[in-house]
Amino acid sequence: MDHQRWRPTVNERDFIESALQSDLRVDGRRPFDFRRLKILFGREDGSAEVQLGDTRVMGYVTAQLLQPYKDRPNEGTLAIFTEFSPMADPAFEPGRPGESAIELGRVIDRGLRESRAVDMESLCVVAGKHVWSVRVDLHILDNGGNLIDAANIAALAALSTFRRPECSVGGEDGQQVTVHDPEVRDPLPLTIHHLPIAVTFAYFGEGNIMVIDPTYKEEAVMGGRMTATINSNGDVCAIQKAGGEGVMSSVIMQCLRIASVKVADITSKIKNEVNSYTSAKALQKVKRLPASVPKKDNASDVSIKESTDGALERQSTNASSDVHQLSKGDQDHQYIRNSSLTVDRTDKHKQTSRFIGGPSNWDPYSKGVSLSSLRISQLPESPSTVKDNKQEDVEPMITECNSEAKSESRLTAGGSDKPQEAISPKSLKDAVKPKHKRKKKQHSKS
Repeated sequence: MDHQRWRPTVNERDFIESALQSDLRVDGRRPFDFRRLKILFGREDGSAEVQLGDTRVMGYVTAQLLQPYKDRPNEGTLAIFTEFSPMADPAFEPGRPGESAIELGRVIDRGLRESRAVDMESLCVVAGKHVWSVRVDLHILDNGGNLIDAANIAALAALSTFRRPECSVGGEDGQQVTVHDPEVRDPLPLTIHHLPIAVTFAYFGEGNIMVIDPTYKEEAVMGGRMTATINSNGDVCAIQKAGGEGVMSSVIMQCLRIASVKVADITSKIKNEVNSYTSAKALQKVKRLPASVPKKDNASDVSIKESTDGALERQSTNASSDVHQLSKGDQDHQYIRNSSLTVDRTDKHKQTSRFIGGPSNWDPYSKGVSLSSLRISQLPESPSTVKDNKQEDVEPMITECNSEAKSESRLTAGGSDKPQEAISPKSLKDAVKPKHKRKKKQHSKS
């Protein structure tokens, strides 16, 4: 794999080293500056992608129930697997992992397991029989240098957002494990005590020049490398020195002090991204109901008046349609009905205008009912019975209605002493006589 790696020319090597002696780097950064860090999360829990400059690493976490180790029956397991794709770097070969892939997996695994960052005892379901085995797969998408730091951040971000299914123990012997569906019971997050962050230093020359977060070209020129894994509390979790030139102890202590400052910034960045992701996922699960608009007090009077007006208009239109279907030529009777309707409508408007509140006060018939409105309400609802009669039976009915209307108008003009009920106009129901009487009258005329 080393023979396919990019090798700089003599001029490129001299240019990079001379720039570092002037506290400058090829990409314009200072010696102790990190590249731009960006963390992205996938749709499913436990997947994260980290972009550190031109380096891209994706982490994916899965879990399954397995039998624990005999020496640790109450603890789960955590395993780190790396995959180097030839698309990320032509130097990576498919198939068996190379030395760099093995080194990357061991550094990250040592920083997580030796520091007890993840609570392994919380992964136990049944002691000695069933525990959760957590697996972290790290896929190198693009090699732009400093794969260890990018892969470590991707593993921590994926573990922070991972949710394992909840399970319960039951059965007759109390050893039967039931894994519940995420829709039935909410999955549970992992218990993470702290976040061990890996910070990589590159040494140049005789070890007197050091930089943080080396790029792909700087890694080809550097004389040595050291990775320090530290948490936000300042605890050193692991240190990895992979060959190269020797480094003095004073330089190592200086690197640890610089790394502790950088770790605090990276830890806050990871926590902020994880909190925003979890809050966004929680909002997606909430079922929002349509907001109800409160009604104003003044709108109730208007709506009540409009409803009463609409009911009166529908009643008047229905009554007028019935009259037109029964007799189109009875103009006198239609005039009497229309006048009674207008009187009733004015009375109902007066009642509704005095409305104060409460559903029982806006009834238009609560304070009195006129006799004319009652007679109109007694009209037949459907004119189907009248349509069934023959044309011969309708003609005498129209003549009788005209004669009765004329007699009633004469009585009102003469000022008779009969009660008011006799002078009031009769309804159409009174005008229609039984069928056998109309037949007798028709036979007598013939």
